[in-house]
Amino acid sequence: MTVVLAIDTAAPRLQLALLRADGTIDTSIDDIATGHAEILFARIAALLARNGLSYENLDRIAMTTGPGSFTGLRIGLSAARGLGLALKLPVIGVPSLLAISLSAPKNLPIAVLLDARREEAYFQRFIPGAPDETPAILPMETARGLVPPGATLIQSPFVDIALLAQFAATADPAAFPPAPCYIRDADAKPQEKARIARTRAAS
Repeated sequence: MTVVLAIDTAAPRLQLALLRADGTIDTSIDDIATGHAEILFARIAALLARNGLSYENLDRIAMTTGPGSFTGLRIGLSAARGLGLALKLPVIGVPSLLAISLSAPKNLPIAVLLDARREEAYFQRFIPGAPDETPAILPMETARGLVPPGATLIQSPFVDIALLAQFAATADPAAFPPAPCYIRDADAKPQEKARIARTRAAS
């Protein structure tokens, strides 16, 4: 069995799961909106230690890629990619709406609809076993109207981190790169006006 460390920092939680070689899973969950960077590695170390493992025992790392908190995603993705590079391990990036859908029954259509503020929603539909479309940001009422009749509707932004670890154990790294899936552009934009060139003071 593959040993997997799963990380989720997209929602106002820090969630970790450790899938052990015997197939059992241990989790660590902190309800925090900010401050992921200050405790992330301490929580990972504690999770590994209480299971008698170290970083060297990991086979792969999984990470949610958004949409979600820009800051949280940057922190989590940087940590996951850094660990993968240092340990020479594959890093599995799972879009958050797909990760959220893992908790729904697999024999019914699924719709994930998350409040994106501004009367908008992150929205994606899934048929049993696979996404039915790419994730999108839509007006809230439009998204609600697109929920298929009889579908399982999920509106909680929180991933079942244990299911994410199980999913990542067999996911193809080439199909799930650890790249952010923001959907909506960041509110903070880089300055686009041309910079004024510095001139040397006259001597």
